[in-house]
Amino acid sequence: QVQLVESGGGLVQAGGSLRLSCAASGRTFSNYRMGWFRQAPGKEREFVAAISRSGGLTYYADSVKGRFTISRDNAKNTVYLQMNSLKPEDTALYACAASYSLKHTVNLDDYALWGRGTQVTVSS
Repeated sequence: QVQLVESGGGLVQAGGSLRLSCAASGRTFSNYRMGWFRQAPGKEREFVAAISRSGGLTYYADSVKGRFTISRDNAKNTVYLQMNSLKPEDTALYACAASYSLKHTVNLDDYALWGRGTQVTVSS
Protein backbone atom coordinates (compact mmCIF):
# COMPACT_ATOMS: atom_id res chain seq x y z
CA GLN A 1 0.00 0.00 0.00
CA VAL A 2 1.35 3.39 -0.99
CA GLN A 3 1.09 6.30 1.42
CA LEU A 4 1.29 9.87 0.16
CA VAL A 5 2.68 12.91 1.97
CA GLU A 6 2.56 16.39 0.44
CA SER A 7 4.85 19.32 1.20
CA GLY A 8 5.80 22.68 -0.21
CA GLY A 9 2.67 24.71 0.40
CA GLY A 10 2.70 28.16 1.91
CA LEU A 11 1.79 31.81 1.57
CA VAL A 12 2.85 33.59 -1.60
CA GLN A 13 1.99 36.85 -3.32
CA ALA A 14 0.10 36.89 -6.58
CA GLY A 15 2.46 36.29 -9.46
CA GLY A 16 4.76 34.18 -7.33
CA SER A 17 5.69 30.51 -7.54
CA LEU A 18 5.59 27.42 -5.38
CA ARG A 19 6.69 23.85 -5.92
CA LEU A 20 4.66 21.13 -4.28
CA SER A 21 6.04 17.67 -3.67
CA CYS A 22 4.26 14.43 -2.94
CA ALA A 23 6.41 11.66 -1.53
CA ALA A 24 5.14 8.11 -1.74
CA SER A 25 6.13 5.21 0.44
CA GLY A 26 6.20 1.67 -0.87
CA ARG A 27 7.77 0.02 -3.89
CA THR A 28 4.92 0.25 -6.39
CA PHE A 29 4.86 4.00 -7.03
CA SER A 30 5.50 3.58 -10.74
CA ASN A 31 2.37 1.44 -11.04
CA TYR A 32 0.15 4.43 -10.33
CA ARG A 33 -1.06 7.32 -12.37
CA MET A 34 -0.69 10.38 -10.17
CA GLY A 35 -2.83 13.43 -9.89
CA TRP A 36 -3.07 16.72 -8.04
CA PHE A 37 -6.40 18.04 -6.85
CA ARG A 38 -7.38 21.10 -4.87
CA GLN A 39 -10.25 22.22 -2.69
CA ALA A 40 -11.00 25.81 -1.81
CA PRO A 41 -13.20 26.70 1.18
CA GLY A 42 -16.85 26.16 0.34
CA LYS A 43 -16.07 24.52 -2.98
CA GLU A 44 -15.85 20.96 -4.23
CA ARG A 45 -12.54 19.24 -4.79
CA GLU A 46 -11.38 19.75 -8.36
CA PHE A 47 -8.85 18.22 -10.71
CA VAL A 48 -5.66 20.21 -11.28
CA ALA A 49 -3.17 17.99 -13.11
CA ALA A 50 -2.30 14.37 -13.76
CA ILE A 51 0.63 12.38 -15.07
CA SER A 52 1.00 8.93 -16.56
CA ARG A 53 3.01 6.13 -14.97
CA SER A 54 6.14 6.84 -16.97
CA GLY A 55 5.70 10.60 -16.83
CA GLY A 56 5.46 10.85 -20.58
CA LEU A 57 1.90 12.15 -20.64
CA THR A 58 0.52 15.05 -18.64
CA TYR A 59 -2.92 16.59 -18.34
CA TYR A 60 -4.11 19.89 -16.91
CA ALA A 61 -7.27 21.69 -15.97
CA ASP A 62 -7.89 24.66 -18.23
CA SER A 63 -7.59 27.01 -15.27
CA VAL A 64 -3.93 26.10 -14.68
CA LYS A 65 -2.74 25.21 -18.18
CA GLY A 66 0.38 27.16 -19.07
CA ARG A 67 1.08 28.06 -15.43
CA PHE A 68 1.42 24.71 -13.65
CA THR A 69 3.67 21.78 -14.52
CA ILE A 70 3.33 18.26 -13.14
CA SER A 71 6.29 15.91 -13.15
CA ARG A 72 7.44 12.76 -11.40
CA ASP A 73 10.64 11.01 -10.45
CA ASN A 74 9.94 7.30 -10.10
CA ALA A 75 13.41 6.69 -8.69
CA LYS A 76 12.55 9.04 -5.83
CA ASN A 77 8.91 7.98 -5.53
CA THR A 78 7.90 11.61 -5.82
CA VAL A 79 5.50 13.65 -7.92
CA TYR A 80 5.81 17.42 -8.19
CA LEU A 81 3.60 20.34 -9.07
CA GLN A 82 5.44 23.49 -10.14
CA MET A 83 3.06 26.43 -9.86
CA ASN A 84 3.97 29.71 -11.51
CA SER A 85 2.09 32.98 -11.97
CA LEU A 86 -0.08 32.16 -9.01
CA LYS A 87 -3.41 33.91 -8.61
CA PRO A 88 -5.57 34.46 -5.51
CA GLU A 89 -8.08 32.01 -6.99
CA ASP A 90 -5.43 29.28 -6.76
CA THR A 91 -5.77 29.42 -2.97
CA ALA A 92 -6.78 25.94 -1.80
CA LEU A 93 -5.72 22.77 -0.05
CA TYR A 94 -3.74 20.79 -2.62
CA ALA A 95 -3.68 17.00 -2.38
CA CYS A 96 -1.97 14.37 -4.45
CA ALA A 97 -3.65 11.11 -5.33
CA ALA A 98 -2.80 7.78 -6.91
CA SER A 99 -4.87 5.85 -9.42
CA TYR A 100 -4.67 2.36 -10.91
CA SER A 101 -6.76 3.51 -13.86
CA LEU A 102 -5.46 2.38 -17.24
CA LYS A 103 -6.45 5.70 -18.80
CA HIS A 104 -6.27 9.33 -17.80
CA THR A 105 -9.09 10.25 -15.47
CA VAL A 106 -10.21 13.36 -13.60
CA ASN A 107 -12.80 11.38 -11.66
CA LEU A 108 -12.04 11.52 -7.94
CA ASP A 109 -13.52 8.06 -7.48
CA ASP A 110 -10.83 6.60 -9.75
CA TYR A 111 -8.10 7.70 -7.33
CA ALA A 112 -7.77 5.11 -4.59
CA LEU A 113 -5.08 6.72 -2.47
CA TRP A 114 -4.91 10.28 -1.17
CA GLY A 115 -2.55 12.42 0.82
CA ARG A 116 -3.77 14.82 3.50
CA GLY A 117 -2.86 17.87 1.48
CA THR A 118 -0.78 21.02 1.77
CA GLN A 119 -2.25 24.51 2.00
CA VAL A 120 -1.49 27.08 -0.69
CA THR A 121 -2.53 30.67 -0.03
CA VAL A 122 -2.04 33.37 -2.64
CA SER A 123 -2.42 36.96 -1.49
CA SER A 124 -3.45 39.75 -3.82
